[in-house]
Amino acid sequence: MSDRRPHVSGDVLASRYELADLVSESLGASNWRAVDRILHRNVRVELLPADDPRGENFLQAARLSTTVTDHRFLRVLDLLQDEDGVHVVVREWAKATPLSRLLAQSPLPNRRAAAIVAEVAESIAHAHDRGLVHRRLTPHQVLLKESGAVRIVGLGVATALAPADHQDSADDLATYRAADVNALGKLLYACLVSRWPGGHVDGLRAAPTEHGHLLRPRQVRAGVLRDVDLICDRILEPHRHRDPLTTAAEIARELYEAGADEEDLFDEPLGYDVTSPDLLRLDPVIEPSGPPPGLEPPRRRPKAFEPKPPTRRERMRSRMSSMTHGDRALILLGLVTALLLAAILGILVYREIDREGAPFSPSAPATPVRVLPVQEVIDFDPQGEDGRENPDSTDLVIDDDPESGWTTATYYGRADLGGLKDGVGVILDLGTVRSVEQVRLRLRGAPTDLSIFTAPSTLSTPPRALGELRELATLNGADEDVSVGLPGQTRTRFVVVWLRSLPSVGDGQYRGEIRQVTVRGR
Repeated sequence: MSDRRPHVSGDVLASRYELADLVSESLGASNWRAVDRILHRNVRVELLPADDPRGENFLQAARLSTTVTDHRFLRVLDLLQDEDGVHVVVREWAKATPLSRLLAQSPLPNRRAAAIVAEVAESIAHAHDRGLVHRRLTPHQVLLKESGAVRIVGLGVATALAPADHQDSADDLATYRAADVNALGKLLYACLVSRWPGGHVDGLRAAPTEHGHLLRPRQVRAGVLRDVDLICDRILEPHRHRDPLTTAAEIARELYEAGADEEDLFDEPLGYDVTSPDLLRLDPVIEPSGPPPGLEPPRRRPKAFEPKPPTRRERMRSRMSSMTHGDRALILLGLVTALLLAAILGILVYREIDREGAPFSPSAPATPVRVLPVQEVIDFDPQGEDGRENPDSTDLVIDDDPESGWTTATYYGRADLGGLKDGVGVILDLGTVRSVEQVRLRLRGAPTDLSIFTAPSTLSTPPRALGELRELATLNGADEDVSVGLPGQTRTRFVVVWLRSLPSVGDGQYRGEIRQVTVRGR
């Protein structure tokens, strides 16, 4: 063991990262919030002693995690080997609240729970496709930002900090992936009832069981939707169902479909009328005290002869009746008139803002992120001789057929479209101005260099030149499955996918193909 003193708040690594707060310690590694002195921002710093035999696995796991391009995982920003006696992994810092803290207060509504777990499952599916596993997926590893965005920490950490002499086999990886899928079911269960199946985790109590079998969420908490409850049971109890959910991708798809059109029933009124609170009232138990009563003490009047108390509806009717007499009637009339005027004024202002295409107000209530419909797909070749690039196949981008898509022309000699132009692409017409947050692409062939452009929110016709557009994201060497996050408050009607370098399809031949595009936003 090294005699070097442990790191404390105020230490500076590589003359750049100043340690600020110790977040957690686990498996011999410590996690810190640090300040990047050069870029003046918070970062997450993971430290492992340099003499730890797991050091090489620790650094290699961080390198492998960069292959997962899903924006919900915290990105690796820097690696430092044997810096001041420790190996250092620097990741981006998410200013967010752990899901475990929210669940310690109360369960989540059905639609919110389904949306959060669907996003986590989609991210885990991306990681599994790249050969990576999480192995420690609990509510503490899921972060929720103020905007509602989901972030995930701890990808590959458990594998990296495993014993150095252990080599994972193919069976081990299959077991780890199955454990991640099971953890997704437990995460959904915890979101619905604030209990964790199998034991106490992250401050949550263990989920109840009956005769050794886990109770379903609908048996623990009233108001859980039947579809969401069934999805949870298909994950945690696969032997009960003919079609169990065994992959993260299946879980994400089922949850997105279940939460698309369902309404949260938890706060809906009861379907029956309670005529009297006597049905639920418990009479107090009076215990005798003091000296014994006389031979003939006065008898209490039986409750059966007492008038039943008024119901909630009767009390409300009485209050409303008292408010319609005298000066109270004038006050009530004034309040109703003021509310009507405020509502009319709000509608007029909203219509005016929507007509002028003003930017989205941060104070407006946030709507859930969903898949936005694409009204039309148009080929975009502003530098071509005829300005056209296979216009007849653009509709294949949104036909839900993963085996067909829009293709570019075949270019020869060079991957950058033969050096003839800067790029080609397609325009996605959303029909109206939307708030866009993510673009997911399914391509054919790799690698592909691409960029995402958007048109100004005031533009009502498809753009004709690159000068009319704003570049929001650039990705070089992209694989066939790409998910690109866009900056917040991106308002546009037209999204442009621009291919700058194409994959090879033969000897000296290059052609790009976009098989599927999904735009998510509000």
